Amino acid sequence: MSAPFMSLYRCCQRSALLVVSRRSLSSVSPPSSVSPPSSVSPPSSVSPPSSVSPPSSVSPPPLHTRFLLYLTQCFYDVEMLQSWTFLQRWKRIQKRNTYYGYTQKNYGSDIAAAYYILSLKGGLRFVGQSEWFIADRRGKFNWAFLDHKDTPLEEVNMNYTDINYRGLDNLEEQKSLRTLSLRGCPEVNDWFLARLHMFEDSLEELDISHCPRITTGGLAALRNLKGLKRLDVSSLPGISSPGVVIILLEEMLPKCDVTANGYDHTLREES
Repeated sequence: MSAPFMSLYRCCQRSALLVVSRRSLSSVSPPSSVSPPSSVSPPSSVSPPSSVSPPSSVSPPPLHTRFLLYLTQCFYDVEMLQSWTFLQRWKRIQKRNTYYGYTQKNYGSDIAAAYYILSLKGGLRFVGQSEWFIADRRGKFNWAFLDHKDTPLEEVNMNYTDINYRGLDNLEEQKSLRTLSLRGCPEVNDWFLARLHMFEDSLEELDISHCPRITTGGLAALRNLKGLKRLDVSSLPGISSPGVVIILLEEMLPKCDVTANGYDHTLREES
């Protein structure tokens, strides 16, 4: 079972246990007195007790205890809502990055890749063409890209979109891709960078700046992109030692111009 489902299951289980325990504390009533059958009289030698008091009712928990139970219930409700929201968002992103096999089968890999990019509100330019096809904020785009069947992509702009490593399956056949911009993509992580080796023979410019999930381990996978001429790694919050990382990148990719803004370059200058 995946982590989101386990978290949601635990939250529901805890919430149910709290509700049951709270109801049991607040709804306990004293047992009713049981009277002997009317047709059976007690023996004459044994006299019934003169005064039998009913058991005292269980008092409800103190006010501060009930208040803490209420806060605990609210906390688990919020946690459960957050887990559900995260799960729904994850499913939506996975669906948007699904493999466009039907489109590829009927229109070819180039049109399928273009349609995938535009459906994520990205932009693209075909080889030998000056016109860019870009989706607007509402996801509307020009369907004239269908006229470029069997024309590979040369430049792709996916800035601030939800592209992830799964969606790269739609771009795998683009052997002429020269420029890829992924600025500010929240789903671009180390796994994504490890799969960029599919463009090692063509990719010349790569922008992965402002991607919050990239770490030092992911940048090491860029050593396969020997044809890179420009790399932008500005403002990556997951990089712990940016000065050292930039030096290593320059050693791995000696022909590449590395841009790294938004860091303290003191260590780099001293070196």
